[in-house]
Amino acid sequence: MGEPSRTAPGLRWAVVWSLVTVSALLAGCSTRPQQGVLIPVADATGGASRVHVLAASTRQRSSTDPGEMFNSDRSDSVSYASVVVSIPPDSARKIGEVQWPTSPPGDPARNFVTVSADYLDRQGFVSALQAEASRTKRHKVLVFVHGFNNRFDDAVYRFSQIAHDSKAQAIPVLFTWPSRGEIRLRAYTYDRESANFSRDALENLLELLSNQPGVDEVTVLAHSMGNWIALEALRTRAIRTNRRPGKIRNVLLVAPDVDVDVFRTQIRRIGTSDLRFALFVSQDDEALALSSRIWGGVPRLGDVNPEAEPYRSEFEQDHIEVFDLTSLKTVGDDAHSRAFEDVTSVTAMIKQRFSQGQQLADRDLVTVMKNAVGD
Repeated sequence: MGEPSRTAPGLRWAVVWSLVTVSALLAGCSTRPQQGVLIPVADATGGASRVHVLAASTRQRSSTDPGEMFNSDRSDSVSYASVVVSIPPDSARKIGEVQWPTSPPGDPARNFVTVSADYLDRQGFVSALQAEASRTKRHKVLVFVHGFNNRFDDAVYRFSQIAHDSKAQAIPVLFTWPSRGEIRLRAYTYDRESANFSRDALENLLELLSNQPGVDEVTVLAHSMGNWIALEALRTRAIRTNRRPGKIRNVLLVAPDVDVDVFRTQIRRIGTSDLRFALFVSQDDEALALSSRIWGGVPRLGDVNPEAEPYRSEFEQDHIEVFDLTSLKTVGDDAHSRAFEDVTSVTAMIKQRFSQGQQLADRDLVTVMKNAVGD
């Protein structure tokens, strides 16, 4: 990527500020109310779908906004919650997007709205998980780790959209860490340190889920900066368990904002013999290109060319299945969130590769990924 610019300190920080601002805009959510989103409505409309999200968080409980539940401050203890989100009928919405209300509580016929939102303790979380497995007859869990610039309500609604639109046959469990959810330089650095702060909590959540008799399989889905937390948690777990992943079978890395050199060291420690990895990249991801410039010019994992060396050989050696979403580009789309906003096309891409034929191990992998993303 070339040598870092030797500009004057003031100009250099001005450039960094510009990069962070644009990156945040690319990575952030659409316009949504600033307060009250998670205050439950009386009822949802006919034809709407409901998604039950269980959450574990290293955020502090909110004391100022009852519709926020958790704020952006860090907590030394893990909190738990249960949120049911109503999603309007597909005929009234664009697949791949969250239809935010202009102001709470919103219209269930046109907007995502909250049906219920409850705090849980650890045992309550386990009980809710067991009840959901019994109710839905699902014994797989999909753990989502969000990225930079996300409030708690952002993460809940986005994950609800992902679970609904992908038709994932798994119980949705959100791991949400203390992102500021702001477009500021100090928020960017705060988010990065909050990611580091939350590594052990995610590893403990994965252990908790793996120990549940009603859970047969766990898939980890991470986006953007959330990939850093996920990979660090998996690295810690690999060291502690001597690379025995237990019920964790699949790891989906979407637009990872992770230094490629650091990823090499992480994946060596984690190991890939018993874990199936899928990497979703977009070579036109402007947010990651800007992040690369901020972090000294080293490429980010989520925007590499998977056909170029040394990446092609390394991915093959590590048995990492790579899906290049660059070809799905449309005018005005956001490459950083393309995997979630164009779920239908991504699923079709996975199915097409499966139909073209792979080696036996690769076929098993693609089948698992197809099931995890949706059918």
